[in-house]
Amino acid sequence: MREEKPEPVIVGWREWVALPGLGVPAIKAKVDSGARSSSLHTLDMEVFQRDGADWVRFHVQPLRKYPHIILEREAPVVEYRNVRDSGGRTTRRPYIRTTLEMSGQRWEIDLNLTERGDLLFPMLLGRVALEDRCRIEPTGSYLLGRWGWKKYPDRKKNKDAAQ
Repeated sequence: MREEKPEPVIVGWREWVALPGLGVPAIKAKVDSGARSSSLHTLDMEVFQRDGADWVRFHVQPLRKYPHIILEREAPVVEYRNVRDSGGRTTRRPYIRTTLEMSGQRWEIDLNLTERGDLLFPMLLGRVALEDRCRIEPTGSYLLGRWGWKKYPDRKKNKDAAQ
């Protein structure tokens, strides 16, 4: 018996998503069908050994407007790949595997970790992560809602102290 595939989710060029496997309740992502792989902006990335395997420790700033919110996370490195950025530069990046949640659906994706600080979105969702799951409406924006802020109820606390 064939497994029924869910209907593709219609997404805009930017959306709020969650990374429950990393304990990131909400993060803004740019949906980019021109990018093959997905990237997560990280700070203070450090590769280390655990039980003979490479792991990576990193910080995530899920809300650009609230830079004092920093989440420290760890994950096993699945592999390293060379990635060409939009400027044509190639860098070797660690990839991790985690769960992506959009519109109530969850699935596993591979993410490369890099510093994307100069870009507007802390996450870029490439076409491999979206394949068979999403259809992009390029003129749409936050078609799945603007729910992400609600996941950080204390976001305004200590904002001034951190600056």
